[in-house]
Amino acid sequence: MFIDLPQVNLPRLVIVGGGFAGIELAKQVRNRFQVVMIDKNNFHTFQPLLYQVATAGMEPDSIVFPLRKLFKGVKHFHFRLAEAQEIIPTKNIIKTSIGEIEYDYLVIATGSTTSYFGMERLMANSMPMKSISEALDLRSCILQNFEKAINTPDLKEREALMNLVIVGGGPTGVELAGALGELKKHVLPNDYPELDFRRMQIHLIDSGERVLGSFEEKASLAAKKFLEELDVHVWLNMRVTDYDGLEVTTDSTEEFRAATLIWAAGVVGVRIQGIPDSAKTRGGRIRVDAFNQVVDTTNIFSLGDVAAMETDATPQAHPQVAQVAIQMATNLGKNLKRSATTREGWKPFQYKDKGSMATVGRNRAVVEASFMKTQGIFAWFVWMFIHLIALVGFRNRVVVFFNWLVNYINYDRGLRVIIRPFLPRKNS
Repeated sequence: MFIDLPQVNLPRLVIVGGGFAGIELAKQVRNRFQVVMIDKNNFHTFQPLLYQVATAGMEPDSIVFPLRKLFKGVKHFHFRLAEAQEIIPTKNIIKTSIGEIEYDYLVIATGSTTSYFGMERLMANSMPMKSISEALDLRSCILQNFEKAINTPDLKEREALMNLVIVGGGPTGVELAGALGELKKHVLPNDYPELDFRRMQIHLIDSGERVLGSFEEKASLAAKKFLEELDVHVWLNMRVTDYDGLEVTTDSTEEFRAATLIWAAGVVGVRIQGIPDSAKTRGGRIRVDAFNQVVDTTNIFSLGDVAAMETDATPQAHPQVAQVAIQMATNLGKNLKRSATTREGWKPFQYKDKGSMATVGRNRAVVEASFMKTQGIFAWFVWMFIHLIALVGFRNRVVVFFNWLVNYINYDRGLRVIIRPFLPRKNS
């Protein structure tokens, strides 16, 4: 059964995914194509701030924006709430959970999801944080554990309920550890005066030689120092190999007991069935050429985290970050507008690295950009400004700014409520 869509005298461009790449491409080609966007959610998520939802810094509606509202008034744009299931390239058809769609051009911008490297028990017992629902689950899980800690007379069980282990020392892990460190120092003791927070341990574990391994050494050392100032224990050159819901197993002699383990150590691309085998590459990604066209296809493209453009300059493909996705979408959009039927005038994609940044709590951040490299309070203000202007929607910018201002003034986070209880997936 085909999905009912208007028939217009424009080529149909189907975009799978409403993330950074998907919405940027739709903006680029609007009014030049009939754009059909498919996503399993009806909103765009600003993923860089998910950790603040997880740590009660803001509510989820502050970092999401309805896709229909985003393209309100744009002619020939259609959104369908559905999951892409399979591509049939020979027929120019994509199968979805609500029916089939014919396309002239197809763009796969499905992003990535958490990778557990085959460790099934760890997957069943740990907490990921790649979506709004997962961030809310993590928030509820942490708060529920503190409620349980108050009521247990067993000291070891109480400590395990209070302890937190974060695996992965990239920006997500570092920012999450910093936010949790601030909760421990300034917020939770006021909420739970019955608990001795000297017994609460926050551990950040990474298999590399330093946190923020993609940053320069000076920034990595500064981030580690900031974390330690927030009483976060940083463990390097250590791998987590298993987790049963309480005991954390590593490749060292160190032992950790924690009721919450947050996994931020890896991602894998979200591929769709029907992609040619020759286009499948490591990490669940899709191999594309210099114009983001999926290899061995004629009218299928891929953008963002799921796309792997392997060149002499980028043998491991580009980093899976928002700037890559946005720039890929911008370049593809311009190329399609030049000539959709041929590659006449098309320009190959060239990534311009605008830098990286990470915050480690109040007045603590590291910034590496083409125009500056700095750490500390100034970097923190730069981080806030960049994230504010990158948010989708004026209302979201105002709400986030107000939340940050209030939190800065009184060190409080007023969203520590368990709206929907988290039901553990214990399967050990």
